[in-house]
Amino acid sequence: MIFGFPPLVVILGPTASGKSALAMELAQQFGGELICADSRTVYEGMDIGTAKPTMQDRTKVLHFGLDLIGPNQAYSAAQFKSMAEESIQDIAGRGKVPIVVGGTGLYIDALLFDFDFLPVAQPAERARLNMLSVDQLQTEILEKDLPIPTNENNPRHLMRVIETGGATPSSSKQIRRNTLVIGLQPDMDVLKQRIKERIDTMIVDGLLVEVEHLHKIFGWDAPGMLSTGYKAFRGYVDGNQSLDEAKEMFARNDYQLARRQRTWFKRNKSIHWVDDPRDAVAIVTTFLNKKQ
Repeated sequence: MIFGFPPLVVILGPTASGKSALAMELAQQFGGELICADSRTVYEGMDIGTAKPTMQDRTKVLHFGLDLIGPNQAYSAAQFKSMAEESIQDIAGRGKVPIVVGGTGLYIDALLFDFDFLPVAQPAERARLNMLSVDQLQTEILEKDLPIPTNENNPRHLMRVIETGGATPSSSKQIRRNTLVIGLQPDMDVLKQRIKERIDTMIVDGLLVEVEHLHKIFGWDAPGMLSTGYKAFRGYVDGNQSLDEAKEMFARNDYQLARRQRTWFKRNKSIHWVDDPRDAVAIVTTFLNKKQ
């Protein structure tokens, strides 16, 4: 067990920005292992449509955070944070460099800023509360001397106050100590072209077979099937869209995702933004060579 804060490198950026390739290069050069911060690659069997690291890459460098659940299951930022913290200790304890790589902003921020998540609702308690009216929920809150939420007529907000005992989520204002965060930000026109080219490659690699296979098993409403690379082909699989229309929808969805990711990451002023991934090598070298 490594106590304190072992050195941590984080590589982030929008989808198709090249962060996975950079993380692989850094891991091989500096003796690192990767922790994937991606809300899509946690799903087992969803390989092509999520641009999941290949088995060849996973043989070269150990990856954490892949294939954790089935497409019909849900996964939260709180679960990612717990997994990532355990993985960091494991990796550092074996003398390796932990490297987080991904584009899911909430996952990354949960780790970097030590989010304190509220307890998960228990099915039995949620079922009980669902039977109560707004007035009954408010009465129970008052009887338990808990704070009434701002939206006092929203049943969901009232139920969460009871379930959490009035606790509120919190986070640190300071980024995790001993951490280097590098962000890739290619030009949006370049990103748009990469997205289109990646979709063409996915089709060649068998994406349509993967989508149809997963749809037959899990249906369209499973949490994993709501990912951009799968829901875009629903119309095609159901016979309501052409392949070109489905590909265009996939590209549009991924481009919109990239824009949202860029907006999210702009809030973090600790990110070292680089235009050329080669610049990241020098930054990481300096970080790892300094006295920790």
